[in-house]
Amino acid sequence: MTSLEAAGVYVAINMLLLIYLAFRVVSVRQSAKVSIGTGGNEMLELRTRVHGNATEYIPSMLVGLVVMALMGLPVWALHVAGGVFTLGRVMHVIGLGGTVMPMRAGGILLSWIAMVLTALAILYHALV
Repeated sequence: MTSLEAAGVYVAINMLLLIYLAFRVVSVRQSAKVSIGTGGNEMLELRTRVHGNATEYIPSMLVGLVVMALMGLPVWALHVAGGVFTLGRVMHVIGLGGTVMPMRAGGILLSWIAMVLTALAILYHALV
C-alpha cells in the first residue's frame, strides 16, 4: 500500500461518515417537516450540530493526509494520523449524539492530537 492509498482509505471513510451524518439530519428534517433551520426541534438541532462539527474538522484533516502522502511520508504515519483522527471523529459522533460526555471529550482530544501531529509532520517535512 502506498501513502496515497493509505490516505485514500481515511478520505473515503470520513466522506462516508459525513454522508451518514447528513442522512441523519435529512431524516429528521423530513419527519419534522422542517426545510430550513431547526424549527425548534431538539433532535434536529442536535443532529445538525453533530454534522456541522464533523464538517468543521474533517475537510482540513483530509487535506493534511493527502499532503502528507504527496510529500512521501511513510505509510505508517498516514495510518497513525488517519486512524487516530477517524477514531476520534466516530467517538465524537457517539458522544455528542448520545450525550456521552467522556466519548465526546475523548473524540475531540483524539481529533485534535491527530490534526496537530499531522500539521507538525507536514511542517517538518516541508522545512527539513
